[in-house]
Amino acid sequence: MIPTEEVSARRREIEDKLKQEEETLSFIKESLEKSDQLTKNMVSILSSFESRLMKLENSIIPVHKQTENLQRLQENVEKTLSCLDHVISYYHVAKDTEKIIKEGPTGRLEEYLNCMDKIQKAVEYFQDNNPDSPELNRVKSLFERGKESLESEFRSLMTRHSKPVPPILILDLISGDDEMETQEEMSLEHLPESVLHDIIRISGWLVENGRNQDFMTVYFQIRSVQLDRSIKGLKDHFRKNSSSTGVPYSPAIQNKRKDTPTKKPIKRPVLIPGHEHDLRVKHLSDTLSDKHGPAAGRDDVFDIEIDAYIHCVSAFVKLAQSEYQLLTEIVPEHHQKKTFDSLIQESLDNLIMEGDNIVSAARKAIIRHDYSAVLTIFPILKHLKQMKPEFDQVLQGTAAGTKNKLPGLITSMETTGARALEEFADNIKNDPDKEYNMPKDGTVHELTSNAILFLQQLLDFQETAGAMLASQVLGDTYNIPLDPRETSSSASSYSSEFSRRLLSTYICKVLGNLQLNLLSKSKVYEDPALSAIFLHNNYNYILKSLEKSELIQLVAVTQKTAERSYRELIEQQIQTYQRSWLKVTEHILERNLPVFQPGVKLKDKERQMIKERFKGFNDGLEELCKIQKAWAIPDTEQRDRIRQAQKTIVKETYGAFLNRYGNVPFTKNPEKYIKYQVDQVGEMIEKLFDTSA
Repeated sequence: MIPTEEVSARRREIEDKLKQEEETLSFIKESLEKSDQLTKNMVSILSSFESRLMKLENSIIPVHKQTENLQRLQENVEKTLSCLDHVISYYHVAKDTEKIIKEGPTGRLEEYLNCMDKIQKAVEYFQDNNPDSPELNRVKSLFERGKESLESEFRSLMTRHSKPVPPILILDLISGDDEMETQEEMSLEHLPESVLHDIIRISGWLVENGRNQDFMTVYFQIRSVQLDRSIKGLKDHFRKNSSSTGVPYSPAIQNKRKDTPTKKPIKRPVLIPGHEHDLRVKHLSDTLSDKHGPAAGRDDVFDIEIDAYIHCVSAFVKLAQSEYQLLTEIVPEHHQKKTFDSLIQESLDNLIMEGDNIVSAARKAIIRHDYSAVLTIFPILKHLKQMKPEFDQVLQGTAAGTKNKLPGLITSMETTGARALEEFADNIKNDPDKEYNMPKDGTVHELTSNAILFLQQLLDFQETAGAMLASQVLGDTYNIPLDPRETSSSASSYSSEFSRRLLSTYICKVLGNLQLNLLSKSKVYEDPALSAIFLHNNYNYILKSLEKSELIQLVAVTQKTAERSYRELIEQQIQTYQRSWLKVTEHILERNLPVFQPGVKLKDKERQMIKERFKGFNDGLEELCKIQKAWAIPDTEQRDRIRQAQKTIVKETYGAFLNRYGNVPFTKNPEKYIKYQVDQVGEMIEKLFDTSA
């Protein structure tokens, strides 16, 4: 059983807890009652606040709406006033700008353009809102007047400030292009910067606002004149100052200038190696000209004209490039090519016309058999071909007719040049001058020197001459096989190797024709020995000329044995000449001479025979020496060689004869028959081919 004390304690503990819980419950009830009371009070306050807010809202909203309406009205009034001011301003535009428009844009372009913008806006306003207003006509008239003033100002600025480029600057531009440190140093300033700025502003306004393109016509007309004057000024400068020392350049470029376009040196009389004292070849244009053609001295003029034309071609390209750069800043992009095409037409036409005149002059000269004229075409044609890529680039975008002008000139020159080359070759073969122009001394014929000098001139233009021949499809004429890799549909596509072979074949043809003609001419001489000397001199001259130049390399392209063939021809003529001495030496040869024993008296018949041998030798020697002394062998080496060979043969033969019969008593007057000693005979032969002896 549980003790009584524990039960009592347990009961007291439970009672204490119950009492505490009752006190807590009583506190919670009191708190709930207070909370309910506070809630009721808050609800009452909120209800009162809501009622007051509703009253306030009902009072403020009408006021707000009224204020908003007032603000809107105020804005409308302000906008209306602004519009009225704007509209009214259009009515004042004419009055405000009329003075400036009348005075023109000179010196105040920006202000003037601003006025024009205002007038344009006024025109647009009246057209849209009041087309019947008299103000519209007024501002329209003012606008047109202002536009005309701008056009006039554009023309005035272009006219006053467009100047031809000085010749010195052009020469520097075309000669120092790659030598200067920067390309900018060689750029041209056609217009002052400030003037250019005004011109650009005016052109821009006329295009955008004036709807005007007439200024482009004004532009190309003025610039075209200046371009043409620049090129003509260069030509005049070149003619006045050109000399054998060259054309003066500015100090900045004098020591830097390139050789292209090269100033072709004026040809001087030259000495042919081995002919120092006997043969001087004159200027090609003198020797090749028709006998009744222009007087000597025209060549320097031709040289200057050719040089001037070549420089003008280069100048046109450079100036046209510069003009296009200037044009792109002034003319709208979609009008640039057409305007540029018009701008360059006059200068390009003049350039092409001058080239056509050169071709025409060459054709007339060729008709007169003055084939030197073709040489005027070679340097020009060579330069035109070199410049063609730049020409094509400059003329890119121009009309087809403009682009085709240069190729047309090139084709014309190639055709004329090829015709001249062919006719020259035919003329060499068929030259009829056999009697009146034959050298009496058997020296080199004028035809030979002319032909060789002409061929030598081609060395400077091998590619050009080869292309001329190739352009006329002369491969068939010369039976040159055409390799598909070397040719194409266009003549310009012929390979350089094919052109070189074609030129080699042409030179061989000329040399072959020359050889045939010389052989025909040699028959004019009645004396076979003089005929041989004539052929020897010409063959030797040809060979030496070939060897002293690149002609021998060109000939060897298709005729590898040409050099050996000429040497054989020369030897053949020497042998033919030596046979002329047989009529001298045959008198003293051992055959048919009497055989006698020493101490045995000669018979009368034998003495007479010896006398006749001595007399025949003396007469033949004297006759030949007299005749052949007037003949000429210009090549000192060949002259000495032929003399020495003949001297050796004659001295040996005569020496043997004299040794055998000189002491034989065949006559009472030996000095009558033994007129010459062996050394004297040698001295006489030594004077052959020497008119001064």
